[in-house]
Amino acid sequence: MDALDTQLIGLLRTNARLSVAALAHRLKVSRGTVTNRITKLEDEGIIVGYTVRLRPDSRPNEIRAWMSIIVEGNETRAVIASLLGEPGVAALHDTNGRWDLLAELRAENLTELSAILERVRLIRGIQTSETSIHLATYRV
Repeated sequence: MDALDTQLIGLLRTNARLSVAALAHRLKVSRGTVTNRITKLEDEGIIVGYTVRLRPDSRPNEIRAWMSIIVEGNETRAVIASLLGEPGVAALHDTNGRWDLLAELRAENLTELSAILERVRLIRGIQTSETSIHLATYRV
């Protein structure tokens, strides 16, 4: 990756719906260059997908929870791969300190959250976990 790839990724992170023409204009390169760069980044697995971000308050009844996880031995990569395949995991963070990983969970209701927790707890390599339900967010 070079500086142009980094700039391209930054623009896509801000708005993945920008057209190739708009990206080319902002980067001051040809549309062909943008198309080739995007294809290369996708083929190399650097760009792995595109998504939609919702306002946090757009789904007020959604249940959000945080699961702190301790991983057994050298199982971190396998656990991360399994968690990234779990549809209830909205985000996954590598941390230091007492916990190895922090997973943000999202569910439509408590029954769905329970099912997510059950699936996650069955992942081989997870030694222990602790889950807290998100109640409110305060801005400072």
